[in-house]
Parts: sequence; structure tokens; C-alpha cells
Amino acid sequence: MADVLEIRPQESAEENAQQMTDGFHLVIDALKANDIDTIFGLVGIPITDLARLAQAEGMRFIGFRHEQHAGNAAAIAGYMTQKPGICLTVSAPGFLNGLTALANATTNCFPMILISGSSEREIVDLQQGDYEEMDQLNAAKPYAKAAYRVLHAEDIGIGVARAIRAAVSGRPGGVYLDLPAKLLSQTIDAVKAKQSLVRVIDAAPRQLPAPDSVKRAIDLLKGAKRPLVLLGKGAAYSQADKEIRAFIEKTGIPYLPMSMAKGLLPDTHEQSASAARSFVLAESDVVVLVGARLNWLLSHGKGKTWGNPKKFVQIDISPQEMDSNVAIAAPLVGDIGSCVAALVDQVGDDFPQPPKEWLDAVSEKKNKNLEKMAATLAKNPTPMNFHSALRVLRDIVKQNPDINVVNEGANTLDYARAIIDMYQPRKRFDSGTWGVMGIGMGFAIGAAVTSGKPVLAIEGDSAFGFSGMELETICRYELPVCTVIFNNNGVYRGTDVNPTGGKDVAPTVFVKDARYDKMIEAFGGIGYNVTTPEELEKALKEAIASGKPTLINAVIDEAAGTESGRLTNLNPQSAAMKK
Repeated sequence: MADVLEIRPQESAEENAQQMTDGFHLVIDALKANDIDTIFGLVGIPITDLARLAQAEGMRFIGFRHEQHAGNAAAIAGYMTQKPGICLTVSAPGFLNGLTALANATTNCFPMILISGSSEREIVDLQQGDYEEMDQLNAAKPYAKAAYRVLHAEDIGIGVARAIRAAVSGRPGGVYLDLPAKLLSQTIDAVKAKQSLVRVIDAAPRQLPAPDSVKRAIDLLKGAKRPLVLLGKGAAYSQADKEIRAFIEKTGIPYLPMSMAKGLLPDTHEQSASAARSFVLAESDVVVLVGARLNWLLSHGKGKTWGNPKKFVQIDISPQEMDSNVAIAAPLVGDIGSCVAALVDQVGDDFPQPPKEWLDAVSEKKNKNLEKMAATLAKNPTPMNFHSALRVLRDIVKQNPDINVVNEGANTLDYARAIIDMYQPRKRFDSGTWGVMGIGMGFAIGAAVTSGKPVLAIEGDSAFGFSGMELETICRYELPVCTVIFNNNGVYRGTDVNPTGGKDVAPTVFVKDARYDKMIEAFGGIGYNVTTPEELEKALKEAIASGKPTLINAVIDEAAGTESGRLTNLNPQSAAMKK
């Protein structure tokens, strides 16, 4: 027995070696300990080995061609799951490429964590000229909800835990986690390393509204003559679908979804006021904001858009959001699910339904606008325009209600969100609060990877240009993404000319008759070039049925389109020129 228990020096050394781990493995272990199984990123010094090891440890690594799109994919994954999406980049330029996506995530309240390798602190602080030297932590702080740096391997577990909690608690947002190269190669006793890991418990705890704030909101609604519920993407993120439906249907109040809230209730629901948007915003007297902010997308809650004086009930997890633009008569601070559930509890049999005059007025305006839109969509001009092409996409989405829809562009975005009905929540992803272009392929990849469902990416030809190289990523991972490009030869349209008559084309004009479908064919995907609604319908059905990477170059009238979409107030010089 003594001989069996005897440990020879060589065996002891081997055993000790096996009991050590390093920063690379510890980062992966910390993520896995919190049920994070996917990383979006782009490899390079010093994080290539981290990506390799993550894959070897069973995590999924989705490699991109540009860090911004990896960050967008991580952000939309966070929005869909309520878990922070992870984006991994190299230092300095790679970090800066990811920073745009991080800032966009923070602005839109998408939980994501940007993890970047970086130069050593002692070299950065003395500005000694290291490879890709940059003070990334301080660069990230203005654009992130929180930013942390880990210098010692034993702190990796707590650093990841803090980043996760910061990303998803309260108002979600983007978090930056800085990992200097030296940290990753640091070694630590395996037992101590395991003990240093932190599994985050109740990362986003419920925040119940105060009872008196609930009563105040209910009293205000009881006295409303023309009430309206306005759903923002925060309502969709909350996953309080049952509570929101119960509140709307029990109260009988018309509701208006912002674009990424479409599908919380089907857009065809009888209480939907989407087709009467301008009317209900102007004529309502009490508006319940559910996860929606009174920013530029809602004209800051004032001006001609809002017409008659009104009072607001606002549900938001951040008390600082209240009174940001106009006075909020009944603020409800708390998580959306808890706040809406508390309202539902107070809506009894004696709760007054909206006056018939208001419901009839909304219905009349809605039906009138729907009839006008139907007449426009029924036209079949040659060449196609936005409406005739979007009619086809509308019908395809109706036939495939679980498909994910990504949408960006100027006119392509404006028209699509008004024409295409959504039937399920968290299925529509677009330019959001910042109105940025370039989210298309990143969101499409993130949605496909996260949901495992098909994606229909509806892109303006200009918007597609920001992320088009990610077609290779889509093909490499064989993702079921069908990209439809509305090709009218330019930004807004392709008809502008150089006023000098010179050789250079006008600033808004692209190569005439570009064949974007050939791009995806170069990577092994399937391309279509269509010029009629019939051809577009056939291509779409084949693309979705195939489940393969596809791209449809939808040629539309190059004269179709207006400056800045239909947001002419954001382009005053152009608007003035048209007067």
C-alpha cells in the first residue's frame, strides 16, 4: 500500500503542471460559468488563441470580416435573449471598429459586452509606442454603460461577472472589458482559478413600481377621453408579452407599436392603430409609454406631431428618463413586466372602456389609410418601385410569420416598416434609436445564429454597402439568410447629375445596373436578379425554402425614392431647395 501511495518526483511535477491554468482558459471558463456559449468577433493579436480555445472548449465562435458587424451581431443577440452578446476584438483599430457597435448598443439599450485585447498598461501610460498602443478603457467610457479592465488572472471571474451584471441590470447597455495581452498568458493555480469564478445570480432583478404610482396612472387613464398605448422596443425586450397583451385587451385602448415593437401583438390586431399613426399621436389626450422614450423618433413629445395637449403615463426602469423632454404626469419606475402586471391587476370590471367616439374615429382613419395603401400596393408599374416590391415581401412574411426581418436604408426602411406586418415579437430588427446605417448583415447573422430561424434582410443598396462583405461570413457558416437589395442605383435614388457636367458622378449615384447577386455567388451562395414582382416572389419562395445563403438583386425604378427617406425635416437644406 505504501508503494502505491508513494509519489515519485517526476509524477509530482506532472501533477503540479496539470493543476495550473492561464488567463485564456479562465476567460472562457468565466463565460461558460454564466451560460454564455457564443462569441462574435474577429481574430488577431492577442486574441487569436482565445478564439481557438473557446471553440475547442465547445463554445461557438462566429468570425466576421469587420469588428463593427460582429458587435452588431452580439448586440442583437443580447436583445433577443436578455443575455449579453459577446464581441471579441483585437486592440486599437479593432477595438475602435467595435466601439461603434458598442455605442449603438448602449444607445438602443441592447445588452452586449465588447472584449478587446490591449497593450500593457505600463507602456500605454508612459506612451512608449507599443504595438497598437491605445488607452482603450478611457476611450470606451463615454460610449458604454460601464467599462472595466482586468490586470490579474485571479480577477477575471469577477471582471466578467461585473460586465454581465452591468450589461443586463436596470437599463441594459453596452459594456467594455479590457484584457491586456499579458493577462491572457498569466498562470494561476487551477484550484484557485476555479474558486475565483463567479456565477451571476439574478442579474436583472425585478423592480416593482410603487403602489401610489400605479394608482396615479390608473386614475389618469380612467379620466381619459382619447387614450393611447405606445409600445417601444423596450416593451419587446422585456418579454412581458402576456402582460402587455392582457393590459391592451382588458382596457380596450388603441395601441401604436414603434418599429421594433411590431409583433408584440400581431399588426393585424383590431386595436392596432399603426395605420392611423399621425392621427392618434395628434388627437390622443392620455398616452401610456411602455418601454418607449420621447426622443427624436417621437418628436420629443411635442410640436405638431403631438397636436392636442396630452398627459403621459411612462413606464421605464430608469427614473432619469422621466421628464426628459416633457412633463410626465404619471411616472411608473420599474421593470416593464412588473409595472404592466400591476396595472392589469387594477383593471377590473368597472374600468371604463375608451369612449366609442374615440374608437370609431381611430377605426375610420385607420380603414381610410389602409384602403389608400391597398390601392397604392395594387399598382404594378414598370420598372418596379418600392411599393410594388414591398407588397411581395409583405405577403411572404405573412406566409412565414416566424421569419426574422432585418431592415435598413432610407426609403427602404421608411416604407417597409409601414407596409410589412409582423406577427410575432422580437422578429423585426432595424436602425433603431440612432437611425444608423450598416446594421444589416451583422443583425442578420446575429438573428440567424441566435434563433436558428430564417432571416429576411431588406436592404437599401446604399445601406447594404456598409456591411456587404459579411456575405462571405453568411456563406461560410451556411446561415439561412436571404438578403433583398432594393437597387435604384444610388443613395435615395440614382438620377442625380453632376451640375458641372464633369466626369465624376453626382455624390448620391452608384454604378449603374450593379449586379449585387454576383457578390454572393462568388462565395458559393445563390444569387437572383429580378425586375418584376412575379420574379421577386418566385425568387423569395425558392430562397426561403432552400434555407441557404441567398441574395436577390431587386431592380427598381432609379427615380423612386426621396431625400432622407420621408424625414425631410432632418435635411433642411434639401427641403428648402424643394420649396
